[in-house]
Amino acid sequence: MKETKAYSASSAASPLSTDTIQRRDATERDVEIEILYCGICHSDLHTVRDEWSSFMPTTYPCVPGHEIVGRVVKVGSGVTGFKPGDVVGVGCLVDSDHSCPSCRADVEQFCPAATFTYNSPDKHLGGVTYGGYSESIVVDESFVLRVPSNLDPAGAAPLLCAGITTYSPIRRWGEIKGKKVGVVGLGGLGHMGVKFARAFGAHVVVFTTSPGKTDDAMRVGAHEVIVSTDAEQMQAHAGTFDFILDTVSADHDINAYIHMLGLDGNITLVGAPEKPLPVSAFALLFGRKSVSGSLIGGIAETQEMLDFCGAHGITADVEVIPIQKVNEAYERMLASDVKYRFSIDMASLKAE
Repeated sequence: MKETKAYSASSAASPLSTDTIQRRDATERDVEIEILYCGICHSDLHTVRDEWSSFMPTTYPCVPGHEIVGRVVKVGSGVTGFKPGDVVGVGCLVDSDHSCPSCRADVEQFCPAATFTYNSPDKHLGGVTYGGYSESIVVDESFVLRVPSNLDPAGAAPLLCAGITTYSPIRRWGEIKGKKVGVVGLGGLGHMGVKFARAFGAHVVVFTTSPGKTDDAMRVGAHEVIVSTDAEQMQAHAGTFDFILDTVSADHDINAYIHMLGLDGNITLVGAPEKPLPVSAFALLFGRKSVSGSLIGGIAETQEMLDFCGAHGITADVEVIPIQKVNEAYERMLASDVKYRFSIDMASLKAE
């Protein structure tokens, strides 16, 4: 085993602070990675503060972080896909059973034995897994991803969660070129959804409650912006959308967006509101509309997404911070005071 510096929370009420954790020695299938950047995801905050205790209780100490870009420093004897010096990524998953129907279908995120990057049972060391707010990580080769060399590593880090979370439902929906696609919310997820939909050739419309976000929405790729609190604007576009990606985690009226869909239109939720959203059956029946949800993507699809980003020059809009500002970043994230993701420069951890 190897000692590694990290930032952890010791309880739901504790700030993140410096810590030392154990990483396993690389097995023949493992890749040891020096972490260069780690994105901050809203789920990091929820987990650190044990806000999902009803279905995913937090075990402390908790080292969050599942948007990891790093450099390979060592590979096991059986590793063939990576070598020292490669720039790679690690997302929300670090293992699965490799054999269940979900794994065989390349949707490892639905494997009953999926091992998440942090706060998941660690079959190697016992306890739970520790994430990317740390100097290094050791991961099974099957869950390591190649990061295109033309992508800025700080901006690429959020692709490992925010990127695949929005890419997957857009890609799965079908041929989107020339279609009218809406994105609800312009935050960490929303701005990625806009970039992907635009790159796929859709006519992209952002729904926002903030008129002041219009210029930024257009900057990241929107063709139009609808202020969703303006009833006249909403009615003018009613029944005209083929697909809507809903990225909002706060309580909101989903029926207002179902009303925007045309025949056979779909709205896919990637945000996770705390309370159930009432859905009008009649809103779905008239127009044969559908509501669905989506959770990240499998490893093959995540690699496809990274390659797509490399081909189109897509990264997240990030504010790079040192690890020492992570607690401040959490509060700013709650206040939506970031455009649009934080990316931690993990070199700052060496100063601890």
